[in-house]
Formats: sequence, C-alpha cells, structure tokens
Amino acid sequence: MGAWESASGVTGEPVAFSWAASAVLGDRLRVHGWSPAAQELLGYPPEDVLGTPVTRLVGAPGHYHGEDLPPATLGPEGLARDLVLRHRDGRALHLAAAHRPLPASPGGQETASLLLLAPAGELRDWETGQAVLRALFTQSPIGLTLYDTELRVTWANDTCAREMAGSPERYRGLHPDELVPGGEILGAERPGGLRALVRGVLETGEPVIDLHYRGSPPEDPAGERIWSYSYYRLLDGRGRPVGVCEESFDITERYRAERRLHLLVRAGERIGTTLDPRRTATELALTAVPQIADRVAVDLYQDVLEGRAPRGAPHRERPLVRVASFTAPSAAAGLPAALARDARPDYPESSSQARALRGGSAVLDPDRGAGDAPGLSTLAVPLRAQGAGLGLVTFVRGGGWPPYRSDDRDLAEELVRRTAVAVDNARRYAGEHQAAVTLQRDLLPGQLPSLSAVEAAYRYLPADSRVGVGGDWFDVIPLSGCRVGFVVGDVVGHGLRAAATMGRLRATVRALAQLDLAPEELLSRLDDLIVQWAEERAAPEEGGTPHEETTGGTCLYGIYDPVSQRCALARAGHLLPVLVTPEGRAALRELPSGPPLGTGGLPFESTEVDLPEGSLLALFTDGLVEARDLDLDEGLDRLTRVLAGPARPLDRLCGEVLGVLPSPMTTDDAALLLVRSRALAPGSVVSWEMPAEAAAVPELRRRAREQLAAWDLDEFSFTTELIVGEFLSNAVRHADGPIGLRLIRDRSLLCEVSDASLTSPHVRQASMDDEGGRGLFLVSQTAQRWGTRYTRTGKVLWAEQPLPPAA
Repeated sequence: MGAWESASGVTGEPVAFSWAASAVLGDRLRVHGWSPAAQELLGYPPEDVLGTPVTRLVGAPGHYHGEDLPPATLGPEGLARDLVLRHRDGRALHLAAAHRPLPASPGGQETASLLLLAPAGELRDWETGQAVLRALFTQSPIGLTLYDTELRVTWANDTCAREMAGSPERYRGLHPDELVPGGEILGAERPGGLRALVRGVLETGEPVIDLHYRGSPPEDPAGERIWSYSYYRLLDGRGRPVGVCEESFDITERYRAERRLHLLVRAGERIGTTLDPRRTATELALTAVPQIADRVAVDLYQDVLEGRAPRGAPHRERPLVRVASFTAPSAAAGLPAALARDARPDYPESSSQARALRGGSAVLDPDRGAGDAPGLSTLAVPLRAQGAGLGLVTFVRGGGWPPYRSDDRDLAEELVRRTAVAVDNARRYAGEHQAAVTLQRDLLPGQLPSLSAVEAAYRYLPADSRVGVGGDWFDVIPLSGCRVGFVVGDVVGHGLRAAATMGRLRATVRALAQLDLAPEELLSRLDDLIVQWAEERAAPEEGGTPHEETTGGTCLYGIYDPVSQRCALARAGHLLPVLVTPEGRAALRELPSGPPLGTGGLPFESTEVDLPEGSLLALFTDGLVEARDLDLDEGLDRLTRVLAGPARPLDRLCGEVLGVLPSPMTTDDAALLLVRSRALAPGSVVSWEMPAEAAAVPELRRRAREQLAAWDLDEFSFTTELIVGEFLSNAVRHADGPIGLRLIRDRSLLCEVSDASLTSPHVRQASMDDEGGRGLFLVSQTAQRWGTRYTRTGKVLWAEQPLPPAA
C-alpha cells in the first residue's frame, strides 16, 4: 500500500513504482528512458525503443478516448483506463496508463514527462481491494486492532475508536488486557488471561476464533459489554511475524438474548417438577440466581399453601409466608442484613413489593432496593394464575450489576408466569398431598437411628403419588446388647387401608422386637396377630356384610450382633436379601423359605449368617425389582450388579440403585433398606464366667470396678457395682450352672449377667417390713433401661447406663 501511495504523490494516480512499467518521454513523445519493468511488460529491449516515438507501440487508433496517445502537455487529467499497446510478439495488451509532466531541470529547454503503465486488470483488482480496505477502516462494524510483537496497540480502525469512545491515540501502546480493565474471558478457563492468549497466537500462529470477553469500556464503566474477539498472526513478505490482528464485534445484545433463551429453557426443565409449591418456589430461586439476580425471595399467601382457593380480599388481609429464597454466595456480604436473611414478608405500602401486589403487575425500581436500600436494583413481580393472586417474587441486584431494565422485567415475568402455573397446580392438590405426607411421616421412619452396630440408609418410592404411601414398610430397631434388628415388609394391596395395615405391622414388630424374640418367633407371633385381624375384619358390621378384603403380606426380619458379628435372619414369603462381602462380591443369600403372613399355623425357621465388618445386606420389596416390563430374575440381576464392587457411601449406593431400578412401568411401591455391618471398637467388650457361688459376687464386682477404672469411667463404679451385685445375687440364688458377666462400652455402658435359668425377675413394690425385694427397684431407678433376654441356654439380665459424649 505504501508503494501505491508514493506513486500517487507524483502521478496523482494509484500506479506503483515498485512494479509499474515506466518510460521517460521527451519532445514529440520520444522515449528517453525505458525501465526493466517496461521491457518485461512489452517485450522491447531499451535499444529498440530509445529515441523512437512511443506512439508506434499503440495497438490501434481510437483505443484512447478515440484519439492517439495524447501529447505530454495534456496535463494531470490524462489517464487511460483501457489503453491497448502492442507487445513485441504481436499481442495486444490492455493497460492502464498515467502520463504526467516531470519538473524541468534548471536551464533545461526540453520538456519531459513520465509514462507509467500497468495491466488494466490488476488496477481494477487493486481498486476493489482498496475499496474493501477503506470500508473495513471506516464503515465496517467489525473493530480492527493491530498489535506489534510486544503486544502493544499500534493502530485501530474507526469502529474501535467509536467503541472505546475516544481517539486511538489514547490507547496506543496498551496491551490487550489493558484496553478494558477488569474484563474477563467467558466460557472455558484460560490460564494467564487475555495477554497470554494473544501471546500464544503470536508464537504459535494458531488463530483464536470467537472468544467471548466481558467488561466495561473506560469511558463507560457502568455499561457492561460483551465482545466476540478473534486473533490471527500477521507476517511480513519474508514470512516473519510482525504482530497480531484483533477483530472485535459487539455481541452484547445477542449474548443477552441467548442467555435469556437459555434461562427459559432451563426454567422449563427445572421449575414445576413436583406438586410441592415450596419446592417449585425453590426451583425458581435456584434458576434465577445468579443468572438475573443476586437474590430471589418467593412469598406465597397462607391460603394458597393450605390448598384453599385464592380469595379476592385485599393483599393486606392475606398473610404472606416466605417459602423460598436464595442469595448468591459472592453477593451475600454486599446485601443489607434485612435482605440477606429471610425476614417476615411484611412490606411497607410504599415499597415496590406492596405496589406490585396492589396493582397486579411488575414494579421495577432500578435505583432502589427492598426497604429503599440505596445502591440496589429491585424488581417485584406478583405471582398470578387465572386472574387470582398467589404471592410475590422479589428479584434484587447489588452494585456489581447494571440496574434492571425493561427486557429484564419481561424475562422475570415469563419466569414467574411459569412458576405461577406450577404453584396453582400444586395448590389444587395441596390438601390431599399434605394428608398423604402426614400419613407417610407417621407410618414410616422419618430418620433411621444412628447406631454403632450398623450403618443404614433407605429409599421409599410410593406407586400412588396422590396417596403418598402404600403397603411397603421397613424399620431399624435398636436392641439390647448393642444389637440391632431390621425389617422389610410388604402388605397386600394399595391405598390408605393398606397403609394403615402397614402402620399397625410396623408398630407391632417394634413392640415384639423389644421382647428380644428370635426372628422366627417374632414372625410366628406376627402371623398370629394378622390372622386375628383378618378374623375381626371378616366379622360383619352391625346391619352390614362381612369385609372381603384380604389381610396379609410378606416380611423379612433379622438381628445383627456386633460382638459376634453374626446375623440371624428369617423370612415370611419375602424375597431373598442380597449379601455383599467386604471384598465387593454380591449374591442373593439363601434363607429357609417361610409362608406369607396371614396364612396361619405354619412354622418359620431362621438361619445365622456371618457378617464381617463392612458386609452389606440389601433388603427390598418386589416393587423395586419386578414390573410389567421387568422380569423378577432380571430385576434381581440388575440389583446385584449395582451393589457389587468397592464399598461406597450408602446414600450414594441408594442413588445408584434408583438409577437403574425400579422400572418406570412399575405399579407397586418400592422400598430399599441397606445395612452395612460394623464391629465394636477393640477392647470395648470384656466378659468373665464363674461358678454360681456366693463368692463369685464380690470377685466379679471387683473385676467390673477395675475395668471401669481402665476405661476412665470411675464415676460409674457405684451404680455399676450396684447393678452387677443385684443381677449376680439373683443368678446365684435362682440359677444352676455357671454365671457370666459381660461389660460393653459403647455409646452407653451395658452390664449383662447370664445364667442357665429361664426364670425372669420382676420389679415389685416392697413393703416397709420386707427384708428384700428392693434390688431390682434400685436397678430400675439407676439404669436408663434394663430387661431380660432369653437365649438357647438360659437368659441374660441387662442394664444400660448413658455415657456422656466425652466418654
């Protein structure tokens, strides 16, 4: 470009000395000078043309404005766009020509002129390129910035000057990341920032295309902008890097539109996934923060939460309840305390929230916050469905955002409209849903107990979502001696009646478990009770007919002892459990088959299974592994494959199971209970055995006292010796054979005395003149719990004392 400009300084036309053919003409247009380029262009060597008129080279008259080549005195206006000259080989060449006088030498008499020739096609291409370059420099919406090898600005076009709101001289010499201070690259993480990225383009030659960059120009610090940057390396004629060119295009509006569309798509996926209005409100808050707000608070009217139809009363007569709110962690410190916490939604009449509720439309306060807090921008949008008010949503922005605008309001209103539809649907079923949730909370364990013997987790999926629960149930029951009982069952049928039967069964099993019954005995007694219930249901009501409903079900019950690390299991028509060894091998554990509950008269049988520490038992109902499109064997195989492998957290494992089971086509409830065995800490269990003689009592009391001292539990010596002494005295007095004492230090201190007698002592109220009968009464007053547990060889008297957390 520089060569063209230098030629135009002499000729006034864009013909470059660097490659144009030139001839110096004298009087009568005789050739006095002939350049190598002219020889190359026309084929004539200098000796053939010097001293001869140049007109003899003209191909034909009339090719230059209908005349021969004009005289040298024509002046600066003489330019032929399509001059035809003859090549030495006879070819006709279409050329562009510039003919200009040359300054006369001092004292010179002869006038001279300069003739420059170039192919006409190259001139047209050059002019087209010049027009394109001129448009890029002055008219194109794409900004162009050139950086040298030091990554400093050397030149920028007019578009960059307009975007930067100032002359390029003001930012010449700056680095790429200094043009927009505080800007950031959007999308993928780029180590080192923008300057390192441009340095990489200069060094490697690999271009960067469509890099999104966010920032505020120095001349408009409050106006956030988004640019699309592209970078490519510039090379000189020898292929050496001379800098980097940056193309920039303002995509702020496009970026905002894409972000709004993406947010609406995300809202469609996340908002209204359940019939719980609180969950729906939370989904809205999590969707909007931090996309369009630093904080979102959702308030619903109390009557909407209760499932009642919205009233037409003034909003001040309908109390609001804060049901969901979320604040971006990065913005919590910058918000006033009244906004950062979930205060009671009581808005002054002048607030934007109260005005939105009164008017039924969004209120935008770009320079005011909730409670007129300065420096915040607030947007209050009422929740309305079918013309009725359901509540209010408040969007708040801190100082790091531009104030809310009309397009932000339109987006917020669309989000709230979608939320209002979901909330209104939830309101219609809120009463029914609340009854189901209450029933489920009452009939199933809301939280499993924390025990030393096992770690447990569960999942329960009701098939009838409107009822909330069905006939499947489970439980984990703490027992004496650090043992734990666990049960899973399935009641015949669905609906509220099946749920009520399930609740009765769960309560009955807990009561029977506290009697320390063996698994097979517990199932026998449970079967008897169900038969009695069925008979009661079969009896006709007064003036009515007998019930024809079937009462029954299946059950699997087990007891795990962390001292022996063995588990006794029995089942009543239930599916076999899956046992996973500590090494990760999983398989169905074979157990004796028992009849379903409610058949009556048939015996049950239990078996003992070794459960080393880290073993996992999975108990479940058929709704988890069987459906119309899922064969039972295939369901069991899927479950076994998921449970196999290295040990994982039980909650995570439950989630993995639900990732493949149950089938979407299941019509039954599904319950899953995972139990992982633990062992008591080493040294936490000690035991002694001695003959049933009176001399054994003081000796065992002494050993118990010494063991408590070793455990740093001296403060429990008095009560422990009292309990041990009373239990041992009972055993010596009423039992035959050896007696044993066992102390267990766990979350509580357990004392157990075993003997071969099946006689169970009872607490009685001793009279004033009785010499005995007060021992067990004292035990019951000093111990937290105590009782009798029968074994195959006798019984065990046990007592439990709570330990402080530090112990």
